[in-house]
Amino acid sequence: MEAAPIKKCFSMVFVVFVLVGIFTLNGANAAGECPNSTPDMEAMKLIPCASAVQDPNSAVSGGCCAQVKKIGQNPKCLCAVLLSNMAKAAGVKPEIAVTIPKRCNLTDRPVGYKCGAYTLP
Repeated sequence: MEAAPIKKCFSMVFVVFVLVGIFTLNGANAAGECPNSTPDMEAMKLIPCASAVQDPNSAVSGGCCAQVKKIGQNPKCLCAVLLSNMAKAAGVKPEIAVTIPKRCNLTDRPVGYKCGAYTLP
């Protein structure tokens, strides 16, 4: 009787590893925009930005600004993250997301950087 819960647990762990593998492989095909990571994995770090990427009038938290500043050191990576599959699945609105560096008052933000169909203000 104890074998069933162990088997179920093993199956769930296997599914998690498969999903992580898929995200890693998808990111690896993205030409390495984010060193040592994938855009999808970096997008997970932007959870503090959840409301700010959907509502342009929402306050941007300090935690969100800290992560955007860190990722934004590499504009190519920031763009890839904002347009990633993970961001899309989370309901990120790219036209609003690109405004976050400005809303965080980041002075070293890449103003005018083209991010797909969007331009960072």
